[in-house]
Amino acid sequence: MSDLGSILDIIQRPFQLEGKTEYQDKAVIGGLGAYVTNWVDKACENIPPEKTGLLKNLADLFRDYSEIPPNVRKARLQEASSIIGQLRGQASDAPEKPADDAPSEAKRVPVETSQDTDQLAALLTSVKYVKGIGPKRAQLLAEELGIHTIGDLLEYYPRDYLDRSQFKPIYQVGQSGEYETIQGVVVNQMEFTSRRSTKVLKVIVYDETAVASLIAFGKRTQYMKMSLKTDTKVVVSGKFKRSYNEISTSEYTYEVLSDEDAELIHTGRIVPVYPLTAKLNQRSLRRWLKEIVDQYAFYVPEILPLDIRKRQKLIDKSQAVKNIHFPETEQARKKARRRLAFDELFFLELGMALKKEKWGTEEPGISFQPRSDLLQKFISSLPFELTSAQKRVFAEIEADMKSGRCMSRLLQGDVGSGKTVVAAMAMLLAVDNSYQSALMAPTEILAEQHYITLTNLLEPIGIRVVILRGDMAKRDKDDALSQILTGEANIIVGTHALIQSGVEFANLGLVITDEQHRFGVMQRAELKGKGTNPDVLVMTATPIPRTLALTVYGDLDVSVIDEMPPGRQKIITKWVAEGKRQEMYKFIEDQIAQGRQAYLVYPLVEESEKLEDLKAATEMAEHFQHEVFPHLKIGLIHGRMRAEEKQEVMQRFKNNEINILVSTTVIEVGIDVPNASLMLVEHAERFGLAQLHQLRGRVGRSHHKSYCLLVANPKNTDAVARMKAMTRTTDGFEIAEEDLRIRGPGEFFGTRHAGMPDLKAANLLRDGKLLELARDEAFQIIADDPALTKSEHQMLKQILQEKWRENLEMASIG
Repeated sequence: MSDLGSILDIIQRPFQLEGKTEYQDKAVIGGLGAYVTNWVDKACENIPPEKTGLLKNLADLFRDYSEIPPNVRKARLQEASSIIGQLRGQASDAPEKPADDAPSEAKRVPVETSQDTDQLAALLTSVKYVKGIGPKRAQLLAEELGIHTIGDLLEYYPRDYLDRSQFKPIYQVGQSGEYETIQGVVVNQMEFTSRRSTKVLKVIVYDETAVASLIAFGKRTQYMKMSLKTDTKVVVSGKFKRSYNEISTSEYTYEVLSDEDAELIHTGRIVPVYPLTAKLNQRSLRRWLKEIVDQYAFYVPEILPLDIRKRQKLIDKSQAVKNIHFPETEQARKKARRRLAFDELFFLELGMALKKEKWGTEEPGISFQPRSDLLQKFISSLPFELTSAQKRVFAEIEADMKSGRCMSRLLQGDVGSGKTVVAAMAMLLAVDNSYQSALMAPTEILAEQHYITLTNLLEPIGIRVVILRGDMAKRDKDDALSQILTGEANIIVGTHALIQSGVEFANLGLVITDEQHRFGVMQRAELKGKGTNPDVLVMTATPIPRTLALTVYGDLDVSVIDEMPPGRQKIITKWVAEGKRQEMYKFIEDQIAQGRQAYLVYPLVEESEKLEDLKAATEMAEHFQHEVFPHLKIGLIHGRMRAEEKQEVMQRFKNNEINILVSTTVIEVGIDVPNASLMLVEHAERFGLAQLHQLRGRVGRSHHKSYCLLVANPKNTDAVARMKAMTRTTDGFEIAEEDLRIRGPGEFFGTRHAGMPDLKAANLLRDGKLLELARDEAFQIIADDPALTKSEHQMLKQILQEKWRENLEMASIG
């Protein structure tokens, strides 16, 4: 073993010189690749076979040394030095082990956390240096998939897998009804025209046990004729059937095999299937990834501390990367996905933990204390009793506001649960301490509704509520700005107009954002910046599945109003076909004859369609008034009306002077007319699930039996799923879970818009438990090491800063 130590000295000797020559492969004549390989071969002659594993790993590092760029050579030499260090340990004092104790995949010793942040350099290398890619294909990958570096490509995970590890003889397929894989040779092609004048091609594949026919129709026949000529080797995965003494399939995928398939990239294994565009193909991407995984996977740094990996039963990161792309078994693939998903969720929660830590330790807030009986006076003035859920939630908010730390709380509550009253109570606590409150809503319509509601609630007890909108007349706007600046305005409601330059608050102490997910990060930051560390309350009537709440609002404390006010009726929801329109009209007329009122909503799809939809709604109002219900009073409300006009129409509707209110989505939120018990939504397939649920919440606000009728002709499965969900349940959280399932988290909650990192391996629908485990570990790390200063956390810190650049910069926003 002493000979091994001498040889290791010889191998390592030129490393320092190579560094001084800036890794130009000039340290030894003939190049480092040949030099190291030669000495490794000599070392292997002098030690038992079971001890050659690390030496072979060392030789592999230099296999293509002359072809790789300098920054990758530097990383390779660092890795080589690490391996040499391990070999020296074996050479000096490692006890002899029986051959059957040699490390295996099952007995792999977990690696320690990576300490050398220079290790990341190799992963930042351009993909153009990868064998088989080059500059042109690198440009294509950048344009089509946004892939620029080796690290990008390693993180481009498969969307699916084909299990080609088990081929079936052709004579056995076609009996299970499941997908099966065969491998054979094309022996014939037969082309003919069907009775319906459709071109049909049969490609006959033989595997020495039987033949199978691959059937193609129309345009596909020409392509298959060219690609599957006689004597072509092919692997086919499909659903085979047996009929008329023939084994055939028309539902299949295939790949032509060539000599390179001896490497078992495309067949004879679990084969990755990647999301691609038309300009790329699976075979090329697999080939490039196999090259990269083999050469660069060991550069992927291990960022999770060993105790976390042991506790959560997670495999090493580099092994996970190998097995997500080219898994040896299905079990290996599952372990790889779990590790990579855990990492993504862990980083999300680590960012949240840092935000929360910064909020709690670096930003002293205002200590709001009751100074008078203002709050009690307000509660006494309400024409109803607060629910126990409202009382509980306000107690949580009040405790935060009294604490002296900046409040950062999410208030969730289904449509009609009474969030606005709770928000009003929080604002009154601020007013009682001589501070102003600002409530920012995403649309002018919603801002208007909040203004009306808060004015009605608070002006009777002497609280001045002011609205600030972009469409205000200059005189009104100047008046509002003056009241905000002098402090005459206690509560300011508005849209994005609140964050414009020129809006100055006298003493802003509480910031409330409604439907926060519809605002950008910078907009929320600007409103918060109008005060000095004001408390922040985030409200949403869009129920949020727990997994999304933990990811998007993981740094906030959460309060949920999970109780509806007494007397609220369950709303009966029906999906109405176009052919049932007359029956529906008769039902509406019967309801109005009983003294009820109805909303009739037309969709407003995009800003550009405002005028067209406005015209449709206007014409429909006239159609109803003159042709359907000439004896009833029909009203019309839309977003283009002035605030005073809208208020006048709504007041007439509240007074029951209007039987049917035709509207665009103006009435989506904030309208409260207890006598309105029927909601009719035209073209309901155009609306999102959350919006339909919001609209439905405009009825059922009294003891009257209430109905929501959805007139829809859905053209796709998602729209059908929305209609079924609406008729199945009125529970907001169940609706939200279904909405998340249909749209995915990015669409559902604008996570990209919020600056959240994309999730490539994790899936919020199925990884809820994993998310909670990752959250616990992340928050514990920040509790133990708030600034991530420990040596074992340096790689973690660097990658966190890379993945959460924007989020960490905005850490104080909430």
